[in-house]
Amino acid sequence: MPNLAQKLWRRARAWIPVEGFYFDRPLLLIQSDDWGRVGVRDREGLELFQAAGLSLGERPYDFYSLETAEDLSALRDVLKHRKDASGRSPCIGMNFVVHNLNFAPMEAEDFRQIHLLPLSDGLPREWSRPGLLESYREGMTEGLLCPALHGSTHFCRNAVESVMAGSNERADLLKTLWRCGTPYIHWRMPWIGYEYWNPNERGDQFLSSEKQRELIGTSVGAFAKMFSKLPRSACAPGYRANLNTHSVWAEYGIRVAQNGPGSSSPPHFDDNGLLHCYRNVEFEPAVDPEFSLETCAEQASVCFQAGIPAILSMHSINLHSSIKDFRSRTLQALGQLLDALVARHPDLLFISDEDLWELVQKGTYETASGKIPVNITKKKFSGWKARQH
Repeated sequence: MPNLAQKLWRRARAWIPVEGFYFDRPLLLIQSDDWGRVGVRDREGLELFQAAGLSLGERPYDFYSLETAEDLSALRDVLKHRKDASGRSPCIGMNFVVHNLNFAPMEAEDFRQIHLLPLSDGLPREWSRPGLLESYREGMTEGLLCPALHGSTHFCRNAVESVMAGSNERADLLKTLWRCGTPYIHWRMPWIGYEYWNPNERGDQFLSSEKQRELIGTSVGAFAKMFSKLPRSACAPGYRANLNTHSVWAEYGIRVAQNGPGSSSPPHFDDNGLLHCYRNVEFEPAVDPEFSLETCAEQASVCFQAGIPAILSMHSINLHSSIKDFRSRTLQALGQLLDALVARHPDLLFISDEDLWELVQKGTYETASGKIPVNITKKKFSGWKARQH
C-alpha cells in the first residue's frame, strides 16, 4: 500500500473503537529498558573523556555505564523479599540490547565501518563486569528477572553510518567516544536516532519493512543465543515503533508490544495479534528531578481503580553504581513503593508481560504454586490514543 494511503488509513481507523481488557484484581508489572548496553565504562573511562577534552556531568546520562553483578544481586534481594497476595515476588521485565559495538576491530579499520559484538560473547575491549552474564541467568532461574527484546544497537545504524561516511564534527565526536569505549551519549547527539527510526530522513523516518525485518531477525537470533529462548515481549528503542515493526515482531513470535508512557489505555490486541500495553507509572529516581514516591503510588492506585494494570517504567540507569551510585536511592524507593502498594491493596498480584498475555487468553496464569484466576471484562474504548504509538 502506498505511503500516503497507509497514513490515510491509519488516521481513519484511529477512531474505530478498540476492545480492551479490564481486571477485577490490581495487577502490577515492571518494565525496564537498556539492559546489556554499554555506556561510559568506569572512572577510568571518565578520565579518557577528560583527556580528550570532553567534560561529563551535565546530565545523569553522562554517567550511564553498565550494570554489574552486584547491582543485580542488590535488585534481586529487594524483589525476593516482597510478596503479593499469591506469595509470589515481583519480576522485572528487562529489555535487552543484545549487541554492543566491537571497538577493537572498528579502531583497527579507522572506524570505517561498524562491527557488532553479541552480548552472549561478552563485552567490548577494556570492559569488565565479572559474573554479569551469569547473574542475568540466575535472576531468570529465580523468576525475578524476565528478559525481553529491546534491539540490537538502540541507535539507528543507517543514521550513524551516514555520519561516518563524511568528515565533520559529528563524525569526530563519534570517533572520540568510540576510542573511549563508549558507543554514544544520546542527549549529546540525538541525530543518531533509534534503531528503527532515522531522524535525518525526510518524510517517513521509519526504516522500511524489509530493513526492520533484517534488524529484528538478527536481534531475535542474538537473544536466543544469549537466553536459550525466544523473546515474547518487546519494546522498541526510544518507543519508536510503527505498524511495520509490529507486523515483523508478530512474525518472530513476539506476543506483547510494550508502549511508552502517555496513555491510560487498557491492554488490547492489534490486527497482528500483538497484545499492546502502556506504561503508566514513571519510576525514574535517577533521571527525574521531580520524582515522587507518593506520586508513583497514587498513579498505580488510579490504574487499579480503573481496572487496568499499573505498569512501572524504569530504565537500567537507575540501578547503576559504577560511576555514580544511582542504585541505593532507587532500591530504597522501589522497596518502599512495593511495600506501600501491598499494604494498600492486599489482593495485589505481581505479574510479567507473558503472564498478562496468558491471562487475557485463558483467564488464569501459571505460577510455581498453581494457576491464579482473575476475572476479566472486555469493553470498547476509543482507540485514538493507543493507535498513535
